[in-house]
Amino acid sequence: MIFNLNRLSPKLLRVALLVIVLGISSYPSGWLFNSAQAEDAGNLYNTAVDIRMGNRYFERQCSRCHGFDAKGNDETGAPDLTGRLRRASSDTGIFSIIREGVPGTAMIPVATDVTNATVWQLVAYINSLRYDPASVELAGDAKTGGKLFAGKADCSVCHMVDGQGGRLGPDLSRIGENKTPEDLLLAMLDPDEEVAPRWWRVRAAGADGVIREGFRMNEDSFSLRIMDIDSNLWSFQKRDILNYERFEKSTMPSYAKSLSDGELDDLVAYLFTLRREVLP
Repeated sequence: MIFNLNRLSPKLLRVALLVIVLGISSYPSGWLFNSAQAEDAGNLYNTAVDIRMGNRYFERQCSRCHGFDAKGNDETGAPDLTGRLRRASSDTGIFSIIREGVPGTAMIPVATDVTNATVWQLVAYINSLRYDPASVELAGDAKTGGKLFAGKADCSVCHMVDGQGGRLGPDLSRIGENKTPEDLLLAMLDPDEEVAPRWWRVRAAGADGVIREGFRMNEDSFSLRIMDIDSNLWSFQKRDILNYERFEKSTMPSYAKSLSDGELDDLVAYLFTLRREVLP
């Protein structure tokens, strides 16, 4: 049935509109605002209240894999959501991943009874975790920092950038996407503040009684694999391990005394430029 609202008196028109609004509000939220509409209008659930509600849902359901800080988890393979996202470059892309999941990964869809409005609030919260790096003003000089990285600071001995460098620390080729300048400075001043489980050190003696030490590459209830300082891999069955020690501190030295404030600023500026190239 089609109503011609122009034929109604002002009083009846108000009543008719109220009936229509109440009637629409009784439909499932998914009928009201789907991803196709968002592509045209953008995310309509992006107020401060929406972001706060998205944060609440994230802490209840998503933090188990991504962490309360949303910086991911090496153990579960959950990616860091505070930097550039690998699988989505738009709000609708993020919405689709949350709603449909990613086949072949641990990223499962949200429950079918979760409303689209809640998913959009979650999208708004995820977007709030990132910022435009071009808007960040840094005191240091990135070019000078690059020379420090390969020279005085000796960072390239342990860290790799674009395939060049060592393997005794995290690959820093895209570190600027996932860390703020404050994070980078803290990591250089106090490396023990945050050490990912992948970079814990393990000392273990296998069935042969030989003690081997290295980085904790993989560990589960039954097995352990470590990589020593010469990049050799050693695998153990836990039932055969005679002795086991784990060290959750970083092997990286603090630069608090070895580099000046200006040099630290330069190194931060360089590291912050390390991100994936975005092609036009």
